[in-house]
Amino acid sequence: SFAAAAPLAWNAELGSAAEAHSRAMANGNFFAHQGRDGRTPGDRAELAGYAGGQIGENIAAALDTPAKVVEGWLASPGHCANLMHPQYQDLGAAYASDPQSDAGIYWTALFGGR
Repeated sequence: SFAAAAPLAWNAELGSAAEAHSRAMANGNFFAHQGRDGRTPGDRAELAGYAGGQIGENIAAALDTPAKVVEGWLASPGHCANLMHPQYQDLGAAYASDPQSDAGIYWTALFGGR
């Protein structure tokens, strides 16, 4: 159980990094926090121009609606901890699909704290 967290603010840099990672997973047919290029969530956020120092990431695959993705994250203690982390103020999220991939659709949420 987690204490209520303050609302997150949309961050375009984190959104761009999330979109690029979702697209990489969909097109590359893989599911991992580390990209095929070796980059971590923090690397991707920094390369996108995000200035915050703390980064968290949730990913999901094969779920066809945002509600199902969030339900899954809330049911997972580690993912829920990212959603409710009191030091995160910023959010960027995106999905990408590729019918040739195993999961079809891939989701990424990046959380940032300044």
